[in-house]
Amino acid sequence: MIDRRHLLRYFIALFTYVALFLGTFSSSAALSSLAFQSSPQASTHPVRAPHGMVVSSSIHASQAGADVLAAGGNAVDAAIATGFALAVTRPSAGNIGGGGFMTVRFPDGTTTTLDFREKAPLAAHPEMWLDDSGEYSRTKHHSSPVAVGVPGTVAGFWKAHQLYGNRDWERLVRPAVGLARDGFEITDDLASSLRRFVTGKGAAYEATVAYFSDNGRPYSAGDRLIQTDLGLTLERIALDGGQGFYSGETARLLVAEMERGGGIITLEDMGRYRAQERVPVQGTYRGYDVISMPPPSSGGIAVVEMLNILEGYDLAAMGHNSTEYIHHLAEAMRRAFRDRANYVGDVDFTDVPLHHLTSKEHAAALRHEIDPTRASISSPSDVADAYESPETTQYSVVDRDGMAVSVTYTLEAGYGSGITVPGAGFLLNNEMGDFNAGPGLTDDRGLIGTEPNLARPEQRMLSSMTPTILAKDGELVAVVGSPGGRTIINTVLQVLLNMIEFDMDVLEAVGAPRLHHQWLPNRISIEQDGVGQATVAGLERLGHTVLVRGGQGAAHSIMIDPETGDRLGAADPRRSDAAAVGN
Repeated sequence: MIDRRHLLRYFIALFTYVALFLGTFSSSAALSSLAFQSSPQASTHPVRAPHGMVVSSSIHASQAGADVLAAGGNAVDAAIATGFALAVTRPSAGNIGGGGFMTVRFPDGTTTTLDFREKAPLAAHPEMWLDDSGEYSRTKHHSSPVAVGVPGTVAGFWKAHQLYGNRDWERLVRPAVGLARDGFEITDDLASSLRRFVTGKGAAYEATVAYFSDNGRPYSAGDRLIQTDLGLTLERIALDGGQGFYSGETARLLVAEMERGGGIITLEDMGRYRAQERVPVQGTYRGYDVISMPPPSSGGIAVVEMLNILEGYDLAAMGHNSTEYIHHLAEAMRRAFRDRANYVGDVDFTDVPLHHLTSKEHAAALRHEIDPTRASISSPSDVADAYESPETTQYSVVDRDGMAVSVTYTLEAGYGSGITVPGAGFLLNNEMGDFNAGPGLTDDRGLIGTEPNLARPEQRMLSSMTPTILAKDGELVAVVGSPGGRTIINTVLQVLLNMIEFDMDVLEAVGAPRLHHQWLPNRISIEQDGVGQATVAGLERLGHTVLVRGGQGAAHSIMIDPETGDRLGAADPRRSDAAAVGN
C-alpha cells in the first residue's frame, strides 16, 4: 500500500520542481547571465565571471551548480548540487554509491574539510583478501561484492549542508532528480565509455546491462539516457536527506543486492555510517598557503611534503619540464610516496606522524638525500605501492563572497564494482580494493602489506584524492584537484607549481604536460608529447627509466584574477565533456 504521506510529499516536491524550473532555476534566465565553456579543446582563454564559478567534468553538473550560485546559494550548496548531478551524468565516477573528500575555505580565511570516504563493513578483517588456500586473491580484493565499501557521498553532502549550506536541501538535489527522470543527451565520450562498460565488466550484472544499455544494445551518441530508478532514489534523498539513503527503501535495496551477490554490507553498517569534519593539512610554499585533505587521504601530506622539498631549489631557473626540473620533481615524488606507504592511514585507527611528515625539517633531511646528478634507487624492501584506479572525478566551486570548495569523489575503478543496485539505479564502489593486500604481503609485484592501511571494521581506506585550495596574504588564489588514482597527488603538485613558479594562468597551468613517479614501479611516466627526445635521453643518462603514457588527470580548476577579482575557470582539455560555468 502507498504511504499517503509520501505520496503527498511527492506531489509537493513535483510542484516545487516545476515552480523552480519556471522561476529561480529557469534555464533561459540562468543562461542569460552565465559564462560557460562547453568545448575545452577549442578554448584558448579561461572562462571569466565576476561572481561565481563551477568547473566539473559535465556541463549539466556545472550548470546545476552555477544555477544554485545565481539563485543565492553559497559554494557548499553549489558543490552539493554539482555532486548529485554528476551522479547522473558521469556514471563512471560521479556517485552516490561511493565516497570522497571536500576542502572548504571560507571568505574570512578559515578552513575545514569533510571526510566522506567509504568505510569497511563490520565484517571486514585484515586477512579477508586471502582465498581458501591462504593465497592473495586479486579478484576478491578488487572485483567482487566483498570489495564494496559502505558508501559515504550522501552522508558527506548532508553533513556539509547541515553545517555550512544556506539553501533548502531539496532544491539542491532537485536538478539531479530531473536529469535522471527526464534524461540527457549522451555525448560521444559517454557513449564510448558506456559501450566498453556494458560489453566488459558490466556485462556480468543483469541490472547493470538493463540500466546502461538500450535493451542490451549499447547506447550511441545522441541517444537519451533516462534513469528512472535512480531518479526515485534521488527523490528519497531530496525528501528525507541522509536518511533517504542510509535507511528505508534505498538501504534495503542495497543490502538485498549484497546478500544476493555475497557482499558483507548490512543494514547496521548503513545505519552506523557518519561523515567526519576534519582539520585540513596546511603548508606554505614561497609565501603561499596550501590547504588540503588530511588522512585518510594521503594527498595533502604528500603535496605539502613535496613542496617543502622543492622549496630548496630554484625551479624556475631550471626551466619547465627540463631534464633538471623533472629529475628533481621525480626525486621529491619518490620520497613522498615512500612515506605515504610507510606511515599514512585512517587517523581513527593509526597514529599518523602528520606534523613530522609535513615539517620543513623533514623535507630538509630528504632534500639532503637527493643527488642532482643521479637517480635514486627504489627497492621493494623499502615499500611497494599497490594499484589505485585513475577513475575519480574532481570539481571546483567559488561563490560571490569568495567561499571556495574543492571536491574529489570516486567509485574507485571506472564504474566501481560494476554492480548496479536493482530498483535503486546506482552503481556500487569497489573501494575495499584500496586497503592493503594483507599483513606482510609486500613484494616486488606491487602488493603492499604495511600495517596502517589494513582492512578493519569501520576503517576508512587510504586514498590519494587531493582537493586543494591555494591562498596568499589572506586572499583566495586558486581551487585545484584532479582524478587519477595515485597520479592525483602529482597532478595537483604540478598545477600549483605551474601557477606559482612559472606564472601560468589557470588554463595554461591545467593544460601543461604532466609527469608521475610513485617510488615503485621505479620509473617516470610522462604524457605523450610532454617533453622532447633530448630531455628523455638526459633523464635516462641520470639513471631514470622513462615511460611515455597517455593523459594524466583532469584538473578542473579555478583561479582568482588578483586585479579584478573575477573568477577564472578552466575545464581540463583532457576531458571533452567537461565545462566551466560562471555568473
